[in-house]
Amino acid sequence: MSHHPLRLLLEFDDRIQRDREQAPAFLHRRDRRFALDCEQQGIRPDAAAWLAHMQRLSGPGSASQANHKLELQWQRIQRGFIAAGALFGTMAMAGLLFYDGGQRINITVFLAFVLLQLLLAAATTVQAVAGWQPWGWLQRRLQPQLPGQTLAQLQPLLMARAAHAGGTAFATTGLLTLLVLLVIQDLAFGWSTTLDTAAGGYHTLVQALATPWGWLWPAAVPSQELVEATRFFRAAPDSPGTAPAQWGQWWPFVVMLWLTWVLVPRLVLLASSHWQITHKAGQLLQQHPGMQALAWRMETPTLDTGNQHNDADDLPDTTTRARTVELADTDHIVCWAGAGEPELPQQLLGNQTQILKAGGRASLEDDDQVLATLAQALAESPNPSVMVVTRSWEPPTGELHDFLDHAREQWPENTRVLVLPLAPDANQAPPEQLIQPWLRFTERLPAGFAYVTVLPSLPDNPYQTGTERP
Repeated sequence: MSHHPLRLLLEFDDRIQRDREQAPAFLHRRDRRFALDCEQQGIRPDAAAWLAHMQRLSGPGSASQANHKLELQWQRIQRGFIAAGALFGTMAMAGLLFYDGGQRINITVFLAFVLLQLLLAAATTVQAVAGWQPWGWLQRRLQPQLPGQTLAQLQPLLMARAAHAGGTAFATTGLLTLLVLLVIQDLAFGWSTTLDTAAGGYHTLVQALATPWGWLWPAAVPSQELVEATRFFRAAPDSPGTAPAQWGQWWPFVVMLWLTWVLVPRLVLLASSHWQITHKAGQLLQQHPGMQALAWRMETPTLDTGNQHNDADDLPDTTTRARTVELADTDHIVCWAGAGEPELPQQLLGNQTQILKAGGRASLEDDDQVLATLAQALAESPNPSVMVVTRSWEPPTGELHDFLDHAREQWPENTRVLVLPLAPDANQAPPEQLIQPWLRFTERLPAGFAYVTVLPSLPDNPYQTGTERP
């Protein structure tokens, strides 16, 4: 179990969402038992230990794929920013240092560009801290599905981290391009401005900017003589009093200026964004409503008074308002997480039945392909319906809930989903106590979207049909 606060928060939130399908009494007994076990072992019952315990109870393959998909989405977003930043950093530096021998590279333009980078970095950090989302339009294009309430509070920080990662790549490739051009070209630097600025004032400005590295590399601090000798004017760009050898003496200052005021701030802000995400995720985890409910269940003893029949062998009352519906014919069947293997009951199959597999060992890309295939087929049907075949002895999972949520967004509005839990013996109807969790599961879906149906039981002996064999 990962102890990274962000992943811990997402996994905890997903587990709490899935626990809503369980009875409160069951949750209380389960979590109180966990707290007592931790007390005996001398372990502090925190969120990480609780999630590891829940994963052991659920078994392998029970982890939700939604969090993994979310992490992959943000990794792709961050990699996209890094790739774009690396490309634009190379192009920007090549443009700033373009020199054809007729006009010197203006240090004033370089200073203005460095100031622009500082302003962009500061604006990115401010919007993240304040919770603004100027990248909202880009997020909606990259993440069509709206984030949950927990993730929505982290979206500005996550996007700021991606932007700082792109800015760091921009600054890094820009510095590398600068070093390469210094080696392969003879660059000539100078300074000029339309304003009436004296050389002494300009020297004071560049000396202030060079303060952070002046003690480390004195040669990277332009002298008064260099500033006076490398000023150029529109009317006389190549004045006779200017020594060409001094035009290249600005390069140490340019390198240190970019390194100190562009690359280092981006690295610091990128590390700060990592810390902010970790800190914010830890706060949200402690303030999560599910965390407060979990703490209450672990600290409060359970009191077993029996059920309404005063019989310890009876199960609690788990009946629901929902009822099963009659089995209806459909041309589209989705076998969820290996249900129906090795083969489906013959009474479900027709000449044009389309059988698809999703969930379980199938990847998220396979699930998306199934949704897209059915969306195209259902759009051409006047009465669209899909049957989702599951195993009755396996409880509904959050992964199936997410799958049906995505299906509702992509399939026609009047689509009817029939959830068919199969018994271990496919020719028999599953027991009532195995049907109840699926009825509660469909109750949590939008009304009129999903229903539970069961196969009618067939006789064990094919000759017990009321007729005698000739």
